[in-house]
Amino acid sequence: MRNPLMRLTGAALAGALLTGCTGPAPPRPTAAPATPTPSYELAPRPVRPGERPVRAAPVTDGDGRFQVIGLQTGMSGFFGTHAEWQAKGQYVVVRIVVENPGRANSRFDAKRQKLITTDGRTFGIDRFAQAIKRQPDTLPLGAEVRIELDLWFDIPKEAKVAAVQLFGDPPLGVGGTTDGVKVPLA
Repeated sequence: MRNPLMRLTGAALAGALLTGCTGPAPPRPTAAPATPTPSYELAPRPVRPGERPVRAAPVTDGDGRFQVIGLQTGMSGFFGTHAEWQAKGQYVVVRIVVENPGRANSRFDAKRQKLITTDGRTFGIDRFAQAIKRQPDTLPLGAEVRIELDLWFDIPKEAKVAAVQLFGDPPLGVGGTTDGVKVPLA
């Protein structure tokens, strides 16, 4: 039988050797650094005569994503390709980007869009102005399609523009209508 002191010394030595073999704990795996999503480099374009740029963040309603990029106010009339048209009050033109970020088809309906004045009144598009300026009433938007267009409004001459309320297509299969989202213009 072995001496208890030898047993204790042997156990201590074995324990020291075993813990020495494991070394320090390996580093925990870290997440790979986030890579920024590439973006398109779109060339800047000059603002159209009489228009002022609007720097509004994109907004979403239903299946539509919108961004207001330009505004013209106080226009008494305009020329189209085949007609001249005078405002009953003043024309206001809101230039927007409409996008369908989804994977299914969507629809943009210009007739649903509203201009809001500082006194709280709302105005729909002027359908004659839209037609003369060759802007669509309705437009199918395929998956990930993006398009720019103008919304033409005829509002009282003394009215001041406050916002535009933009309406997207309800999500596929849901039906009904959406609430719209307001974008300040003042």
